[in-house]
Amino acid sequence: MPKNLLMNRLKEVAVHYRISKKLIMAGALLLILSAVPPLTSQPAETAHWFPFNPQEDFSPSLIDLSHWLDAPAGKHGFVEMNNDDFRFADGTPVKFWGVNICSRLPYAENERADRWAKYLAKYGVNAVRFHKFTRPAIKGPTSTQLDSTLLARMDYFHAALRQKGIYYGWSPIYGHQPQPGDSARLLAYQEVAQIKVPWSHLNGATSGLVNFAEDLQDLHIELMLNMLNHYNPFTGLRYADDSALCFIELQNEDNIFWSAIEKSLEQTPTYRTLLCKLFSDWLRRKYRTQTALRKAWGDSAFKAGESLELSNIYPDPNHGLFDWEYQQTQKTGQTLPRHLLDKARFLYETQVKFYERFVKAIRETGYGGPIVASCWQAGGNILHFYNLHADFLSGPIDRHNYFGGGTGHQLTPGKVNSIPMLSQPGSGLLSSGMQVVAGRPFAFSEWMSLLPNEWTAEAAPIIAVYGMCLQGWDASYAFASNIPHLSTTVESPHHGVYNVDSPLQIGLYPVLARMLYRGDVREADVITYRNIHLPALIDGKLGFTETVVQEHDVKSFRGDVPSEILAVGRIPVRFTPKLFPTELPQVEPFWDRAQKIIRSSTGQLLWNYVDKGYFTINTPGTQGMVGFAGGTEIKLQDLTIQLKTPFTVLLVTSLERDRPIATAKNLLLVAVSRAQNKGMQYNADRTQLLEVGTSPLLLEPVQAMLSLKRADTATLHVLDHAGRRSGRKINVTDRSLELAGEVYKTIYYELEFSNQVK
Repeated sequence: MPKNLLMNRLKEVAVHYRISKKLIMAGALLLILSAVPPLTSQPAETAHWFPFNPQEDFSPSLIDLSHWLDAPAGKHGFVEMNNDDFRFADGTPVKFWGVNICSRLPYAENERADRWAKYLAKYGVNAVRFHKFTRPAIKGPTSTQLDSTLLARMDYFHAALRQKGIYYGWSPIYGHQPQPGDSARLLAYQEVAQIKVPWSHLNGATSGLVNFAEDLQDLHIELMLNMLNHYNPFTGLRYADDSALCFIELQNEDNIFWSAIEKSLEQTPTYRTLLCKLFSDWLRRKYRTQTALRKAWGDSAFKAGESLELSNIYPDPNHGLFDWEYQQTQKTGQTLPRHLLDKARFLYETQVKFYERFVKAIRETGYGGPIVASCWQAGGNILHFYNLHADFLSGPIDRHNYFGGGTGHQLTPGKVNSIPMLSQPGSGLLSSGMQVVAGRPFAFSEWMSLLPNEWTAEAAPIIAVYGMCLQGWDASYAFASNIPHLSTTVESPHHGVYNVDSPLQIGLYPVLARMLYRGDVREADVITYRNIHLPALIDGKLGFTETVVQEHDVKSFRGDVPSEILAVGRIPVRFTPKLFPTELPQVEPFWDRAQKIIRSSTGQLLWNYVDKGYFTINTPGTQGMVGFAGGTEIKLQDLTIQLKTPFTVLLVTSLERDRPIATAKNLLLVAVSRAQNKGMQYNADRTQLLEVGTSPLLLEPVQAMLSLKRADTATLHVLDHAGRRSGRKINVTDRSLELAGEVYKTIYYELEFSNQVK
């Protein structure tokens, strides 16, 4: 029984039996305390933390980046692929630093849409991924039309973003549910409608099946074409002609290799029969007879009753099976069995056929922007690279990854992942860089460090500095923006722990976006290519060893080319015209394994992973550190940092586009550590969250000393939580200043130099 209910019940008992309330409550208190797990010194620890109160009003401020956006969106023409990068039709290069807005939220009322556009522009967001928004708006008997009232709201939202210089992409389909009016067009409508799977949002949906069933593909294609041919009255443009529409994604988190398809096939015998027939026809074209097939495969490869004559051979669309078999081959030095190699090739060709149909239909509308096939990987080994190539053929590579946190979408007491990504370079979110492919832009369209992990402030800098900058990624869409303002608790409505609207996430964007748009951190050169010859996959030849570990949304990579090298330079996959060996990179000049230090090949970044780890940024425009460097003196080009707070993100950037830290008149500083709800409590070793707590959000103050190399007179302005001068200022003496977070109770500061260096 919850404590509050227990106490109320005890009061009722005291009244009924005429027992002293004080006596019975004292006994109850002893009983309750005896059952409570031992707590940390958490209440005392957070006593000096300060409440976060952003008071958003979008008035001009030092952190405002809206004037850095190139408005209106679409002015340079459609986004195009330029080998590894994005550029506009007029040749202007672009990187997208964005967020997701999902489900019913793209249909926000006009006033809310206006606020959202202002909010995102203020924090430097230049793109939005509108995601899984079709299902909530399906209207009428069919599944290919959207409700006109909701569509009008989304039209307005698009226009409001466009005006601010914010681009928008579509990933509209996730768990598409056919409606009764579609039944005459489908092989087995009732079978699909009654699908029940562990992921409730995919109940009654085409997920998995659509990758081979053309009748279901027709619904997806028709829905997308109806949207592209719709005219937005607020822009006067058909969406197919709208160059602010910066990408279209054919499907979210789905492909023919994903094991989830088998749950649907178990409940849809008609579609299972179809898949088996398609595979049997493919085998018949290759082997012609059952005798030849049995000779190639061996008797043990067939399930009971399978034969070409019956057209019932099942292709096992389950990456888990292939992963397990691959692990066995690593122990024996053999390749995958022939029947699995054939199944993998069939599934790949079937997936490509679907994507080709879909892409052709979209291009016929006149849409000229990038088309993304899907964002979901397919386990490891051969299926992984077949899937990656299927995506490659359609357009940019897009992937998802998450890190930390507990289970479910909401913050609840339970187990905590207390390990920071900083402790292992190339781990967690950054490991997605192992799926970058030469010749294609790379997008990271869903990512988040999830609560109750305490180190969530590490995530955005890792993605911005190492992913978008050093690795040259081309788009990032954090998952997700749920409210048009910063959160004042550690989770927000709708997506809960999957929330970017936090001072530890989007609150860092005023520095990170400036760094990114100005190009402060240079892109690294390619250190080595991981070569894939597609025809060689038919015989199971990969050329190097690589294992992909996939636990739902969380993925990691280990192999001959270690993911730690992502902290040095680029190591993309390359699809080659013939079988080239993969050369292991020589990284000794950059990676000191004994000291656990990795330097980027550009010389601007250093990752120290002793204990929990930290990294430093040392560029002319942006300098600082991220991680566990309390007590360490960090010497950078224009300043030295001495930290007192154990875990810190402290970044300094020039507020000017064309002046570095050494000569800029104004610098912006952001300093954050951890955040907790009031009353939030962990156990002694911080592996369990015991109490979620309530509003307000409390921020751990950052205590640090900064020494400047500039000789001109400087003043430190304390900014409020919306980035405006608070009126409190401190004169900098002897080129040194203290960031006394416990006194100033802020995360933002401005350094103003009165005698600007020429």
